Amino acid sequence: MTNLSPIVLFVYNRPWHTRQTLEALSKNILADQSKLYIYADGPKENATEEQLQKIKEVRKLLREKKWCREVEIIEREKNIGLSDSIINGVTQIVNKYGKIIVLEDDLVTSVGFLKYMNEALDLYEKYEKVMYISGYMFPVKAKLQETFFVISACPWGWATWKRGRELFEDNAKKLLDEIIFKNLDNEFNFNGSYPFTEMLKAQVENKLDSWDIIWYASVFLKNRLCLFPRKSLVRNIGHDETGVHCKKSWLSNIYNKQEIADNIKVEPIEIIESKKAREAMRKFYISLGNPPLWVRAKEKMKIILK
Repeated sequence: MTNLSPIVLFVYNRPWHTRQTLEALSKNILADQSKLYIYADGPKENATEEQLQKIKEVRKLLREKKWCREVEIIEREKNIGLSDSIINGVTQIVNKYGKIIVLEDDLVTSVGFLKYMNEALDLYEKYEKVMYISGYMFPVKAKLQETFFVISACPWGWATWKRGRELFEDNAKKLLDEIIFKNLDNEFNFNGSYPFTEMLKAQVENKLDSWDIIWYASVFLKNRLCLFPRKSLVRNIGHDETGVHCKKSWLSNIYNKQEIADNIKVEPIEIIESKKAREAMRKFYISLGNPPLWVRAKEKMKIILK
């Protein structure tokens, strides 16, 4: 691989998480040959001294060492929010290079993450049916093939091409209206297993700042495929109530300690959706709506005490 994809990392005010992400990335195969762009969002107007200090810590950390062969840091003076930061940053870089690998500040990658992503980008570059590459896979119970396709999208370590970005529709209302008009909400929700439609509605109503729900809706309505690995090459360490969206700390038992693969073979496979994988993901989504017994007991105790 001579034409490696640029990597883009989005950070804000979580120095400990950002360090874990950068340390892991620097140990990746191909990191010493890759270019890394880091977008650091700025402070909010009502930021506290503590929040400002954390932003400063993150920005100091970014310059602590040379995390990849080449590193370019883009620091925003003001806060534009996660969704706009990612959409704008991805657009800028993918238009320049034609392809992109995207990370956020709470994602720990395995040593084989960049190798897998670059190989997949090269292999499926000319297949327009494939819109998205995911480095993450949920810890499902089913035994799946090494790589497979699903009509879905996952924000925890992903990649696409310029043609994929061009299919991305950033108008959440337009996406929601089309899903409802075509009566596709049940299918969009993985047969009712997860409230993706409600997330999209919240995005339209400005109650949620989530670029990934817009990405998923774009992939879904364009009937495009996402390549997933059998076993995740990414661990999400953000389910500790420090992130914008990850407020259910009990999920840390699922994600924070998830075992990840050092290597996933990327070989040509038939470009159709895997029904087995889709069903495995549907069952996993259902499990997220059923908290463990200790969580339910804790919530019940809160009610009793009130």
